[in-house]
This record gives sequence, C-alpha cells and structure tokens, in this order.
Amino acid sequence: MIDNQELLIENKALKKGNENYRIERLSRWNWIADNQSSSLFSTYYHKRLEKIFSFLIPIDSKVLEVGCGSGDLLASLQPAYGVGVDFSQKMVDHASAMHPGLRSICVDAHEMDTILGEEKFDYIILSDLLNDLWDVQTVLEQIHRHCNANTRIIINFYSRLWQLPLSIAQKVGLAKPLLIQNWLTKDDMLNLLKLSGFEAIKTWSEILFPIPIPIIDQIFNRFLVKIWPFDAFAIANFMIARPVAVNQAEENKYSVSIIVPARNEEGNIENIFKQIPQMGAGTELIFVEGNSKDDTYHMIEQVMKSHPELSCGLFRQDGIGKGDAVRKGFSYARGDILMILDADLTVSPEDLPRFYHAIVTNKGEFINGVRLIYPMEKEAMRFFNFLGNKFFSKAFSWLLGQPIKDTLCGTKVLWKRDYNLIVANRSYFGNFDPFGDFDLLFGAARLGLKIADLPIRYGERTYGTTNIQRWRHGWLLFKMVIFAAGKIKFV
Repeated sequence: MIDNQELLIENKALKKGNENYRIERLSRWNWIADNQSSSLFSTYYHKRLEKIFSFLIPIDSKVLEVGCGSGDLLASLQPAYGVGVDFSQKMVDHASAMHPGLRSICVDAHEMDTILGEEKFDYIILSDLLNDLWDVQTVLEQIHRHCNANTRIIINFYSRLWQLPLSIAQKVGLAKPLLIQNWLTKDDMLNLLKLSGFEAIKTWSEILFPIPIPIIDQIFNRFLVKIWPFDAFAIANFMIARPVAVNQAEENKYSVSIIVPARNEEGNIENIFKQIPQMGAGTELIFVEGNSKDDTYHMIEQVMKSHPELSCGLFRQDGIGKGDAVRKGFSYARGDILMILDADLTVSPEDLPRFYHAIVTNKGEFINGVRLIYPMEKEAMRFFNFLGNKFFSKAFSWLLGQPIKDTLCGTKVLWKRDYNLIVANRSYFGNFDPFGDFDLLFGAARLGLKIADLPIRYGERTYGTTNIQRWRHGWLLFKMVIFAAGKIKFV
C-alpha cells in the first residue's frame, strides 16, 4: 500500500510541469526586458508585423494585445483604447514607460479574467504568443469572454517549417534564442479555434525573406509570399477569426460515464478520485480492473468507500487487453456520453471537461485526444514511440479520410447512442483490436461520424510502468493499417 503522504507528493508532481514551464519563461522574458537589444532579423521582422497589423486594424479601435511585451506593436496601431497584458512585470514596466497612453497590465494570459472582468474589444491580437503558451485552448477560451459579436481575433505564429532555420539563426546570433516551443500547424490552429468557440475567416502567410536588403526584401515579402508555392515557405502564419455563439443551456443537459481500465495502477487510484471532475447532469466513474499483479482492485474498493459522494462501479476484466476492458466498462455505463481515461494519469482528469464541452457543442461527434502538439515531459513518450505515433497518424488519416493526429491517445469521447451503433455493426470488422482505440475509430469512420482532435498535455508517469510493448505493438499497428485498407479504403 502507498500512504497518503506519498499520494499527495504524486498529485503535486502532476501540477509541477506547468509551474516549471511558467517560471522558465518568466525568467527569460524578464532577462529580455533587461537587455533590450535587437538583432537584424528581429528588428526587420517586427517592423514588418507592425505594417501588416496596421493594415488590418483601423486607427482609433478598441484593441487588446495578449502577450504585449514592450507594447511597441500595440502602440503602432494608434488605438483609441489599447490594453496590453503580459506576465512579465519587467516587460509591463517597460511598456508603461515607453507608451504611457496604453493600459499595461501584468497578468498571466491563462488568468486574464481576474483583471479584465467584462471588458469587450473590437480587436484582440495574439502575436507570436501561441508558440510559447502552456495551454493554447485555455487562453483562447479566456479571450472569448472579451469579444462582442463583431470582435475580430488576429493571430500570427511561426510556421513549423522554420523550426530548423530559426534554430540555426539563434545559434549564430541572428535571432533571439527561444525556449522549447509549441510548433503548431495551420490545421492545429484551425482545430483549436473551433474547439474554443471561434470560426476562422481568413488564413494566409507572411514574411518570406526576413533580412532588410532593398528591393529584394520587398519582392519576397510583398509579392512572392502571396503566390504558390512560395507561400508554403513563409515564416509567419496569420489567421483572422470571429467568435461563434454557444447555447450555454445545452451544455448541462447530459450525463457522463468515465471508463477507467486499470492494470497495475495501485499508486494512481487515489489521485484519480481526487482529480475527477463532475460534468453535465451527473458523472459516474467505472473501473475495470485487468488482472493486476499489484493490489489495484482492493485499492479501488478501499478508495470508493471513502468517496460515497461519487457514483462509482468496479468490475473485474474477463478477457485480456485494454480493448476488452473498455468494452466491458461501456456495457455497464449509464451516461449519455462515454469517456475513456487511462489510469496512469498521463492525461489529467481535469482535462475531461474540455472533451465534454467539445462534444455537447457539436465540435465533433467523436472527440479524440492528441498528445503530439504540445511539448512532452522528458519521459512521457520514448523517441521511437513518438515517431511511430507520427507515422501511424498519417497512415490512419489517409485511411479514414479525416485528420487523426494521434491514434493511440487513451482519452476518447463519444455519444452512447453512437457507441451502440458501433457495437451493432462490429461484426464487419470483427474482434481484431487489443488496444480498443481502433475498434472505436474504425467504427466511427464507417458510420460517418465527425472525428475532432483535442490537444492535451501528456505527462510523465508517477507510478508503475507502461503496458505498451513498443516493437510488438508497433507490428500489430502495421498489420491494422493493412487490415483497415481492405475494410475501409479499398472497399
């Protein structure tokens, strides 16, 4: 048995990554505020951004910039009312001194509501911010509250294609050094905007040649960057989005069943109970214990007794494999919405309300967790596992005809009514899947359900070892690609 003090330490460890990430970035931006030197590349790049944003935003608008830094971009727009927020107090002090006509506020972008209240803006800018955030979706949801029906969100972020060139430029002193980044694709951002209640209106590329050489830079950055195929090599992706209204009354109508397959996870059980959120009209927690070698079953029994306020169920698995455990859990589920949560807690239970919101607001009919967008903790996923996931995401996206960025993330959410249809049609594929992920994905694709990816932070295990066997399971996945080609693609 693991005592309460050890469990408390493990619970705190799950939160530590966020705080370390924040401290590291705060230290960096405070250093930049104290060393206001600019490289040739940086000066040209930011002047070009000012020109682009000035074209997009009329003078005398009401503008909020999230991650304003020294405030130069916001000031260049000549707003009637300009608010800049940044989490570095030194940056905010610098912005206040240089641009006293602006309102400069020190607050973390993830917590803007604590300061901004109910203020609404005509334009909200996120310039080169998303690559640096801990949680992009949370920040987008925060800014949604400061939009009126006509607000426009303008975003620019580094193209993933420039990851290597920028790293080289930083090493030779042509650009400021960056910490580890969220290298987002356009599709990633379109998906995150949709999940957060926005609709993208326009997407385009800017800045192809970030060096001020007369005539040449104008040819590249005003003309060629707007023409295919040159636009694919631009540094910056730009997007304009608008808010989409959500019927809040609909969100609380549905009940939820969370299925937790648990094998050799004794040390994680108490943390699951502590972190599990209540959603919608009610949440039930169903454990399926899979012939563990440790004391997982009795730990679940014990912790269930200490949480009588929660609706819980516990069952022993009859067969083998996670897929078998998930199917047994689903057979006992009473909720309108079915969720899978891995007992290893590499995906936080506190992320589950995002999945609930996504499915009840019709962002998709099958919500698939994605671990491959945000940088991972050091030991969260081994290198070859990561490469394998990348390869199979491409393969299965092609097979299913919908973008599937991460096939093996354990967190998947769907309506019970749709799962019942998958069960009714399961004989078409047969009992082929030991993981459980592909039984659901293939079934959803065959029914024509809209599959939506939802990015999450993937953490390191705090107890036990993975049940995934890299090479054996990789070979099984490859065989599934061949299997699916015959059953789905080449019918």
